[in-house]
Amino acid sequence: MPTKRNMDLNILRHSTSHVMAQAVKSLWPKTKLGIGPAIEDGFYYDFDKEEPFTPEDLGKIEAKMHEIIKKDYKFERQDLKKAEAIKLFEKMEETYKVALIKEIPDETVSIYKDCDFTDLCRCPHIASTGKIKAFKLLSLAGAYWHGIETNPMLQRIYGTAFETEKELKSYLVLIEEAKKRDHRVLGKQLEYFSSSEEVGPGLVLYHPKGAMLRTIIEEYIRKEHIKRGYELVIGPHILKSDIWIRSGHYDYYKENMYIFKIEGQEYAIKPMNCPGHILVYKSKTRSYRDLPLRYFELGTVYRNEKSGVLHGLLRVRGFTQDDAHIFCLKEQAEGEIIKVIDFVVDTLKVFGFDDFSVKLSTRPAKYIGKDEDWRAAEKALANSLSRKYLTYEVNEGEGAFYGPKIDIKLKDALKREWQCATIQCDFALPERFDLTYVGQDGKVYRPIMLHRVILGSLERFIGALIEHFAGAMPFWLAPTQCVIIPISEKVIDYAREVEKTLLGNSIRVTVDSRNERLEKRIRDAEIGKIPYMLVVGEKEAKANSVSLRSRAKGDRGAVKVDRFIEMVDKEKGG
Repeated sequence: MPTKRNMDLNILRHSTSHVMAQAVKSLWPKTKLGIGPAIEDGFYYDFDKEEPFTPEDLGKIEAKMHEIIKKDYKFERQDLKKAEAIKLFEKMEETYKVALIKEIPDETVSIYKDCDFTDLCRCPHIASTGKIKAFKLLSLAGAYWHGIETNPMLQRIYGTAFETEKELKSYLVLIEEAKKRDHRVLGKQLEYFSSSEEVGPGLVLYHPKGAMLRTIIEEYIRKEHIKRGYELVIGPHILKSDIWIRSGHYDYYKENMYIFKIEGQEYAIKPMNCPGHILVYKSKTRSYRDLPLRYFELGTVYRNEKSGVLHGLLRVRGFTQDDAHIFCLKEQAEGEIIKVIDFVVDTLKVFGFDDFSVKLSTRPAKYIGKDEDWRAAEKALANSLSRKYLTYEVNEGEGAFYGPKIDIKLKDALKREWQCATIQCDFALPERFDLTYVGQDGKVYRPIMLHRVILGSLERFIGALIEHFAGAMPFWLAPTQCVIIPISEKVIDYAREVEKTLLGNSIRVTVDSRNERLEKRIRDAEIGKIPYMLVVGEKEAKANSVSLRSRAKGDRGAVKVDRFIEMVDKEKGG
């Protein structure tokens, strides 16, 4: 649950957003106001302004905010009948506020005033503007009203606020470090991936190095699933719409699906892998002795995400999940959930993530299935977390439409959270697809279905990895583990011999024989975040050695080729 500090910060940030809107209205009175909530790490406010804001305008707004803060205006709340509030904001020509009031189901709404500025808000504010001590406006963006592309495009200003200047300065340093680690910049620099308007937004082109990184991850996670008792399955990328209607995705998820017709029959590109796994289960009669059944697929799915939310590898339209579905008895559910939790924790450690947070998301407003089944599913997930002694936050109403879920968010080197692993407990889809097994007594029963991913979207996980390591992948993950740099053409043949030897020992290596200065080739290897550089000249050729440079430790001196192989052998495995 949110801590008192988090709640206090949210109130502070929302109040700072209020002051930002007040400053904007003071500077540009004709601007119309949208919404201005507190968000994780800060706040934003949406504005309808005829001319676009500029980066220079942020400085003007900050200066005006400091004036308002210095005057220490008291925040005053007032509750109004909806009709009164509509009349008030119509008089102020705040059309977006009027629209918001009409959407509110309550009979009364609250407004907050300070000095001559009035805003619609139901959230509490701090006592007065003078309580705001440390804030910064960060960036500009566009945002459709209510997130709907047919609505007007508003201008969004992001900012943050903290209780002290020290906390603010620490956060701003963190932002600068995050910019250096931006996976979109590093992905291009390291030649991992790209996006192209010719292909379409949100669709990723993996370059050779990126494809190698992804393959290493895939091979590791596939091997681990087999070791833990999962069976591999593969489903088609398109299925008839009848399947999606039956699963409920058509009703609850249609706007995010790509739907088309073939010979009069409607199909959809799969946004999820679960129906295919269900049909494999349903392909023959199952006994209680068969359960649990664990089906695993590196399944590529496509979702029609709005273009405004696409972001590098983190939010895309086509992505691959390390997706699995476990069909089990009710009494097996908690044990299987615990095994998945262990799988997640073990995997995060292998990839260098030692910290994570856990959230339990419960039944949403729109859902399928029986209430008693939802309660049983939520209990199974909560009990499993308790048995693992894991603390967690409850996200009321944030579960999937077919079942509650556990979300495990990894924390990177900058302590930022990334959503990857999830475990969902589902009674509804087995019911909809009439999944059964024959019990010990010969009667027919319904299995429970667990949906789960360990890494989640491979695209998002790779983005998180790039930012966590700032592109400098550990040896076992590095697409190119070492580069051989011959000093002159005379030793290129020796460089090729060393390359052949290393390849034979499963070391990913390349030879940089470009007609460039030695210093440039070494610098390019450093920029490419390659773990080891092996410089070879005539002296090294005669001694069957290399002059070793390490990404982490710099110049290591001359090393025999066999000794180098022994040295890195322990770094190979994940």
